[in-house]
Amino acid sequence: MPKETILKRILIWRAKYISHRQFVYLLSIIIGFTSGVGAVVLKNLTHFIQHLLEGNVIKYYHHAFYFLFPILGLSLVYLAIKYIIRNKVSHGIPSTLFAISKRKGIIKQYQMFGSILTAPLTVGFGGSVGLEGPTVATGAAIGSNISRMFHMNQTTRNLLIGCAAAGAMSSIFKAPIAAIIFAIEVFSLDLTIASMLPLLLASLSAILTSYFFFGDDILLPFRIEDKFIISDAPFYIILGVFAAITSIYFTQVYDRVNKLFDKINSPIKRLLIGGLGLGVLVYFIPPLYGEGFDVINNLIAGNPEKALENNIFQMDLSNTWTIILLLAGLVFFKIIASSLTFGAGGVGGIFAPTLFMGSIMGNCIALIINNCGLFNNPVSVSNFTLVGMAGLLAGVLHAPLTAIFLIAELTSGYELFIPLMLTATISFSLTKYFSPHSVYNMELGRKGELITHDKDHAVLTLMDIDKVIETNFVKITSNMNLGEIVNTAVIQSNRNIFPVIDAKSKELVGVILLDDLRPIMFDQDLYGEVIAHDIMQPPPEVIDVEKDKMTDIMKKFQDSSAWNLPVVKNDVYIGFISKSKLLTAYRRQLINFTK
Repeated sequence: MPKETILKRILIWRAKYISHRQFVYLLSIIIGFTSGVGAVVLKNLTHFIQHLLEGNVIKYYHHAFYFLFPILGLSLVYLAIKYIIRNKVSHGIPSTLFAISKRKGIIKQYQMFGSILTAPLTVGFGGSVGLEGPTVATGAAIGSNISRMFHMNQTTRNLLIGCAAAGAMSSIFKAPIAAIIFAIEVFSLDLTIASMLPLLLASLSAILTSYFFFGDDILLPFRIEDKFIISDAPFYIILGVFAAITSIYFTQVYDRVNKLFDKINSPIKRLLIGGLGLGVLVYFIPPLYGEGFDVINNLIAGNPEKALENNIFQMDLSNTWTIILLLAGLVFFKIIASSLTFGAGGVGGIFAPTLFMGSIMGNCIALIINNCGLFNNPVSVSNFTLVGMAGLLAGVLHAPLTAIFLIAELTSGYELFIPLMLTATISFSLTKYFSPHSVYNMELGRKGELITHDKDHAVLTLMDIDKVIETNFVKITSNMNLGEIVNTAVIQSNRNIFPVIDAKSKELVGVILLDDLRPIMFDQDLYGEVIAHDIMQPPPEVIDVEKDKMTDIMKKFQDSSAWNLPVVKNDVYIGFISKSKLLTAYRRQLINFTK
């Protein structure tokens, strides 16, 4: 039976027997399951490659493979993208945010498998990035295409993308509540009962899928042994401050390195520069290889020596200050290694590097407090390691609630809730002050294309400027005389405003209002004497479709008190936007947004 016939029958059956809301619930379960399967495939492929290379080749043959494998993996990614996928792979959460903001939640079909092919090659061969971003991007692409297949509207499509993100995170970390909060915080979903239940169903479906394939195995298997003591509160405040400093460092390095690579036009040059740089770092600092969850688990278990035993310098790990120095080096170089991986064309995410740096930072701060000789009562190193992860997640991702609930769920308890809240709040507040946008949305934020929890701003961001441009205005050239204006424009038009353009360049040079013409349009003695240039006036504001976002357009209408404003592209006139049509479109979008 043809595919179209099956789909048509499903749509007819759905229209007869299932309401729209019930169908969304069903799709959210399906998308949660597919996101969970995507996470399982990505994780298994990556761990298989990493075990094969790092566990066998490097361990039993030669340490120099630490240098070779990253550039080899990045080369395989380049070949896969160029000859198999044949499209740019949008692998991270920023690409999903862009699809929601500017592409109406439409994600191309090849994105459903692009990350599955390339992320394991990147991370398995030593790329210093994580799998969470590619997993979310894969799930989001599946969610987007399933919703398109069943003719869902933009609002429902965005909700199902959020369900995919929640499902991916729930499956990876076995933290279903944190996954829901992640989808709400990062994707700025409008929180209503209608949106909450699909997120719950997707998260539940994904975690059941994860349990089916992985059993009880989790990435960070740890139980809290040391309880929170109120006298430690000042130290957690200090940890929050250092988490903010580290978050700002993370964000700035990531941004600057990416900008440097953006200036390199040749993908081969980017591959060579980034791959060689990453290879050198991983050769000298092996813990930077891959995601780094083994390092995190060793730190939480109180075995920093095991996490650092492969250091090329063969430093004495019985000295605590040597361990502190090496840990600080890992914090400093991890984001550089991650940025080089992305710059070279690698496919991955920054969630795992954030956890990696946060755990090491927290461990390092605890060791310094316990060994500086200034305090009598030692702090819990394992608790600081865990809370450090939350502090950096809150700062780097601007997602404090996700950070708090993720660590709480991973540790199967809420004994650390107070220090988690304290550190995450301080880190988020300080980082937000110095870096208004998170790593995920800094590019969209700079362009004004970011959907936020501000409903007005979100609605304006989702509006399509092309749909509110009106083009039924009669154009006048600047050298037309009054007679030509009356006969070719006024008589032919039912509008009371006329754009004046340059005859050669087609650039907008002014506007003429019908009120400007009324006093002279019936005096035929002036038909040959007065030209458009004499009576035109500059527009109160001009809208540039290449530069102005909907928020800018609204502000221009507000500041100018105009009812119609001309629109240009590269200074060439293309039409007008009227305030009435803009407000009508806004109201329609608001209704869709809040359904």
